[in-house]
Amino acid sequence: MKRHSRSNAAAAAAAWSCLAMWSCRPPEPAGGTETEESAAAASRGRVINVETWLVTLSDFTEEIRLTGVAQASRDAVIAAQEQGTIREIYVAEGSRVAQGDPLVKIDDEVLAAQVDQARAAHELASETWERRRRLFEADSVGSEIDYLDARYAAEQAAASYRSLAARLERTTVRAPFAGIVETRAVELGESVTQGQPVARLVDLGSAKVLAGVPERYSSDVRPGDRAKVIFDVLDDEFSVPVGRVGSTVDPRSRTFQVEMAIPNTGARIKPEMVANVSLVRRELLGVVVVPREVVVRVADGYVAYVVRDAGDGGTVAEVEPVSLGPTEENVVVVQSGLAEGDRLIVVGHRSVADGDAVNVVAERR
Repeated sequence: MKRHSRSNAAAAAAAWSCLAMWSCRPPEPAGGTETEESAAAASRGRVINVETWLVTLSDFTEEIRLTGVAQASRDAVIAAQEQGTIREIYVAEGSRVAQGDPLVKIDDEVLAAQVDQARAAHELASETWERRRRLFEADSVGSEIDYLDARYAAEQAAASYRSLAARLERTTVRAPFAGIVETRAVELGESVTQGQPVARLVDLGSAKVLAGVPERYSSDVRPGDRAKVIFDVLDDEFSVPVGRVGSTVDPRSRTFQVEMAIPNTGARIKPEMVANVSLVRRELLGVVVVPREVVVRVADGYVAYVVRDAGDGGTVAEVEPVSLGPTEENVVVVQSGLAEGDRLIVVGHRSVADGDAVNVVAERR
C-alpha cells in the first residue's frame, strides 16, 4: 500500500503533464506493421492512443489549510500610573530590558514630601497607640474609647503611609517582563497623565500564530492536534501542537480562532508575519487516490475513463461515474466508481468517449 504525500502527488501530476506532451502522437509501428491489438481496434473505427495508470490503494491525509498571522508571545503598551513631568528616560527604542528594569522616571518631588509627612504621622500614631495600649491593658488607665481611637488612628496612618509610598514607587515606570522596547511614546520634560502610554514592550523570545478556521470544521479541531506552520519569507517549517481553540465564532468571517506557540530562536519571527498553516483533519487508510485532472466533470457529476478488454483482442474506453472525497492540492480521493487494479486513462481521457477503441501506448504503475 502506498502512502500519499504532497511531494509525490505533485510529482505524479507533473509526470502526467509531461507524458501528455508526447503520448498523444500515434506510436510508430514496430517493424512497419501494426500490432494485432491496434489492427483489431482499427476494424471497429477510430483508435485513440492513451496512457493508463494502474489503480492502487494509498493512505491519504486530509488537511485544513489556513492563513495565519504571527504575534509576539507578550506585547504590551506600558502606561504611566501617576501624573507628572518626565524627569528621566532610561531606555531607547530597540533596547533590551529585563523584568523590573526602569523605563522612565516621573517627577516625584511633591509626592515624596507627602510620603515623608505620612511617615511622620504614622510613627506618631503608632507610638501613641502603643502607650495607650500599655496603660489601658496593664494599669486600666484611660477609657476604652480613647484606647480604640488610638488603635484606629494608628491603623489609618499606616494605611495612608503605605498608599503614598506605593504611589511614589510607581513614579518609576518599570518593565513588567523582559523584552525589547519597540516604541517610546514620551520625551524628556513632557507632562503625562495617569493611563497615558509611555512605551510598547515586546517579548520575542517565543511567538504565537493565530489563524481563523471555518466554522464547518468546528468538530474536527481540538487542542493538541498537530499543526504545520510555514513562513515563506523565512523558508522555515514548524510542527507544533494546537494550543488554544476559540470557543466562539466571529460573526463577520464565520471562523473560530486557533493559536499555536512557535519557538523563536534569534527573534527571526516578527509580529504580523504571514504564515501558512495546515491542520490534519483526518487520515484515510487504503483508499483510491488519483490525479484531480483525470476526473472529468459532466452535467450530473464526475466520471473517469478506464480501459476494458473488448473481447476480440482489442481494448475500449469505458466511462465510470465516480463520487469524490477530499482533495489535497492536485489529487483527489475517489470514494466509489474505481477499484484497485482498474486501468485508469490518465492521458487521452478528454479525447475518448464511452466505447471508443483505444490503444494503450504506456501503462504506469
